[in-house]
Amino acid sequence: MAVKILIKRKIKPGTLKDASALLIQARKNAMLNDGYISTETLVDHNDPNIITVVSMWQKKENWDNYIASAVRQGNEQKFAPILNGETVYEIYNMGM
Repeated sequence: MAVKILIKRKIKPGTLKDASALLIQARKNAMLNDGYISTETLVDHNDPNIITVVSMWQKKENWDNYIASAVRQGNEQKFAPILNGETVYEIYNMGM
């Protein structure tokens, strides 16, 4: 069953350019993995420092493999200095 992953981050003011570059790299990395379908980036209308990424995968196992990968872990370490708080992950199944 396909899944959508909501990845919610609040970034520090003044770091939007850095965040954008990291998000582009994360998308490129994800595209190389089995089961990847798509990614959409949403910016909060009232606070541009709140970013939600919606990542779609064929199966949860595909997402699990990607999130555990060294490439993904390395990219997440680069996010750490520009974040205000922890990254929040929500996993949703497509359909009932």
